Amino acid sequence: MSASSPNESRIEEFNKMRKHIADDPNNGWENAWQAGVTPWDAGQVQLALKELVETSGLDLPRSGRALVPGCGRGYDAIYIASTLGLETTGADISPLAVAKAQAYKDSAAASVDNVKFEVIDFFAAEGATYDLIYDYTFFVAIPPSMRPAWGKQMSKLVKPGGFLITLVYPIVPQTDIGPPFFVRPEHYDEVLGEGWAKVWDQVPEKTLETHVGKERMVVRKKLA
Repeated sequence: MSASSPNESRIEEFNKMRKHIADDPNNGWENAWQAGVTPWDAGQVQLALKELVETSGLDLPRSGRALVPGCGRGYDAIYIASTLGLETTGADISPLAVAKAQAYKDSAAASVDNVKFEVIDFFAAEGATYDLIYDYTFFVAIPPSMRPAWGKQMSKLVKPGGFLITLVYPIVPQTDIGPPFFVRPEHYDEVLGEGWAKVWDQVPEKTLETHVGKERMVVRKKLA
């Protein structure tokens, strides 16, 4: 019997992840972490985010607070905290994901003081507002029926003058299977509504091999 190709193995991992979520919608993400089924975990910061922060020339905030919903192991949250200097919260509904992110933060290679990881239900979060929110695969992890609530919550949580960074992925042919659920850049516009100015909308030049031709970086600024 021949060994599975990397792509076949990746598809199999996503199918296992979807089964965990279908079997237990309330605890599926935690169960996937417990089972070690984390095909979304790239093992590093997203290169498209690094490219945006380091070469775009956008006047991103260098003080204030940032939020990364669905942070997973925390690579991008730690990068935002260390590079932009923002007090950054990585949020996830999986306690084990938060524990893994904290362990990664505590490692010698990723030690940074201005980032914390917490178990947070993004849709129930209230009180705090943020100068920057970064969404990579959180939008596509939730059922499409929840996207209007995502848009409403983003409009509430991002401060006037603040930034919403969305790394749109995976841009692939339409399917009813998910997560990740079918997505196009305009889907974010449809649920965010008015009150935003799009200040960046480009296909990243630097990206992970598995992301080539499947992602787009879009940045919006909240109007005052």
